[in-house]
Amino acid sequence: MPRNIEIKARIDSVEALLVRARALADDPPQVILQDDTFFACTHGRLKLRDFGDGSGELIHYERADAEGPTRSDYICVATSDPAALRDALAGALGAAGRVRKTRLLLLAGQTRIHLDRVEGLGDFLELEVVLRDGQDEAEGAAIADALCAQLGVAPRQRLASAYLDLLLSSAAGMASAR
Repeated sequence: MPRNIEIKARIDSVEALLVRARALADDPPQVILQDDTFFACTHGRLKLRDFGDGSGELIHYERADAEGPTRSDYICVATSDPAALRDALAGALGAAGRVRKTRLLLLAGQTRIHLDRVEGLGDFLELEVVLRDGQDEAEGAAIADALCAQLGVAPRQRLASAYLDLLLSSAAGMASAR
């Protein structure tokens, strides 16, 4: 099963961090629209990512909710009909929520740098250091920590929660304030 080391952090602005990220990246950024639907499941998380162009991927992953560099084990399966698959999974498992974002993807060596603008939440950085066969987690964490430092992202900006959890928490907070 593929695995990576992840760090997620709240940032002031995608545009402000883009300059630094471009300086570290191997190629120009790629703009990706993502509409993620999460489904109820007993182990880890299951989401269907719709790219809005008729393609998508079903992603199952397991990752602890932690602020530091965190290992994520995942599997992705491509689909050419994300809308029908969303309906089938929602009917079978129940939808847990939806996250819509615009992502700028930059590659820096074995790391995917994501600059995300998440609808209803704001701007975020997500690093994914894709571990090679035989590469240990400590080395991946060191790479992620070094990239955060180069990008000027402080440890206090890091988040433990997934975007879905942040959205659900935000919605619950607004509901209780009424």
